[in-house]
Amino acid sequence: MSKKHIPEIMAPAGGRQSYLAAVAAGADAVYVGLKHFSARMQATNFSISELAQLASLGRDRGTKTYVAMNTLVKPGDPESAGRLIDRLQRTVKPHALIVQDLGMLTLAKQAGFTGELHLSTLANLSHPAGLDVAKKLGANRVVIPRELNLDEIKLMADACPKDLDLEIFVHGALCHCVSGRCYWSSYLGGKSGLRGRCVQPCRRLYTQGKNRPERLFSCTDLSLDVLTKPLLSMPKVASWKIEGRKKGPHYVFYTVRAYQLLRDNPQDAQAKKTALELLDQALGRPATHSTFLPQRPFQPVQPGEETSSGRFVGEIKREQKKIYFQPREDLQPGDLIRVGYEDQPGHRTLPIRRKVPKRGRMDIPFNPKIKGPSLPTGTKVFLVDRRERELTKLIKDLEKELDFFPAPEPKESTFTPKWPAAGKSRNLRPEAVTLFRTYPRGRIYNRAAFWLERSTIGKTPTSLVSRSQWWLPPVIWPDEDKKYRSLIKEAVKKGAKEFVLGAPWQAAFFEDRKNATLTAGPFCNASNKFALDALRNLGCSSAIISPELPFEEIRALAQNTPLPLGFVVKGLWPFGISRFLAESVRFDETIKSPMNEAAFVQKHGQNNWIYPGWELDLTKETRTLERLGIKTFISIRESWPKGVPRPKRTSDFNWKLQLL
Repeated sequence: MSKKHIPEIMAPAGGRQSYLAAVAAGADAVYVGLKHFSARMQATNFSISELAQLASLGRDRGTKTYVAMNTLVKPGDPESAGRLIDRLQRTVKPHALIVQDLGMLTLAKQAGFTGELHLSTLANLSHPAGLDVAKKLGANRVVIPRELNLDEIKLMADACPKDLDLEIFVHGALCHCVSGRCYWSSYLGGKSGLRGRCVQPCRRLYTQGKNRPERLFSCTDLSLDVLTKPLLSMPKVASWKIEGRKKGPHYVFYTVRAYQLLRDNPQDAQAKKTALELLDQALGRPATHSTFLPQRPFQPVQPGEETSSGRFVGEIKREQKKIYFQPREDLQPGDLIRVGYEDQPGHRTLPIRRKVPKRGRMDIPFNPKIKGPSLPTGTKVFLVDRRERELTKLIKDLEKELDFFPAPEPKESTFTPKWPAAGKSRNLRPEAVTLFRTYPRGRIYNRAAFWLERSTIGKTPTSLVSRSQWWLPPVIWPDEDKKYRSLIKEAVKKGAKEFVLGAPWQAAFFEDRKNATLTAGPFCNASNKFALDALRNLGCSSAIISPELPFEEIRALAQNTPLPLGFVVKGLWPFGISRFLAESVRFDETIKSPMNEAAFVQKHGQNNWIYPGWELDLTKETRTLERLGIKTFISIRESWPKGVPRPKRTSDFNWKLQLL
């Protein structure tokens, strides 16, 4: 291993105890969230004063602090986001900000932030060509998707430009959908994963056909453990990231120690064995190598297996009116157990007050606040955190040291953002655009758009190619980079002029095609004027905003907008896009949740599109949108599966809601 390349071990911390556990373990860096603009809003997170103390202690111990401000920024957020960055810069002085939203890159520069800017995996930079675009926008690091295998990581590393490096997840929870491409929680009720509010509908029980309910979309954890050795030969992979800002200090301490051993002793068999033992003690979900090995990929969705976080320690039993369980191992005072799953009746997390020996008995106290049926017999119990004496002492010793780093006096920021200039007003006529997956039978009554695929280009008449929009997919994987360059070339040769980007990074495909007209598509997730301005600087002449935004946010975004706007008013908007799918899930057949919500899955290229069983329909709001200045209205036409009944209901997404 080159002495020059020692990747950092980056630990998660959702609260004070976990941060101190990371420092105690010797983590090279810790990433944290604040009370606002964090993609893990369910974690405890930090105030600026508290974080300033911890970051000072971290610097003293050689541990960097990275602050995740990796949420979607709504139209009214830039001023408060900029003030928060300004306060961070003056009090915490973090080594880096982790951001999802393009607008945050601009706001950080305006606020005078002097640290590094890292693009979150939620930014969905998934193919090599896009790395140059990230650098041009001011990023210093890109967190690459968890779905990539080793060969694809090499492709990304080989393409990575100077002064940009990569960060890879080595351990922790896997989302079923690609990061930045999940609208599931938001579509079902305004709690947006892009805003850090995901309620994890993928972890629920689902039923397909006459099968029993299973966790068809619930992933096991990722653990690269002994497979990390090849990453040591890639200098561009500068950071090994451990997921888990909602985890406790026990998990943080043991995972950091394990990956230190694997990094520092790649040839030592005993060190590998010890690392695996440490990971086994970390109390995560059952873990796999997922798709990391291209020659031996593992499907991380196994509906018949346990995918709850924590270690299984027993099942609920009943004795007359009392409920209890007998643990499979000793439980110590301070340990935390979780009873059942979040979607089960009586679900709760409980602290252990006194020692419970292996095969002893612990009664579950009655909780009058929990309504509905009590815990059923057989409900599983999981150990989710420990309070070991040795680790507790290490944390307490570090807490004493915090007294040497007094919290700074809170100071308000006077930062005022310099808003981007409004675009030139265009006297555009309203137009309806229908997006097709394949060339349709029959007549097209309005302007056509097509997903960019070779079969569609071949079937579309030349006279129509030049008058149509050509949409790139929301996710392009590393091995598809050349494919889409070729498809764009073929489409241009046939007369195509207007292309819709599925992600900002796809602008890289058009740097040598100055005559192409680019539109930022709805999957670019542009939700504020700074992001729209960044897209304008990438060559986009218009943008189609995501239908995830509620009306009030759309109205604010449309005022003095840097780019002309379009909007998706009708069609099958996906719950999410995934590279994973359980083998038992059948395409084009109804899948139902316990709440009787229907869904189905279709395969497009390498991706599985999970659709709700009912369409988005905001056509009745077209006149309202037109009065706001929006001129392009998109209808997405997907084939409706024969095995899925047509619903009577439609969705207006978050139109009338407040997007949390």
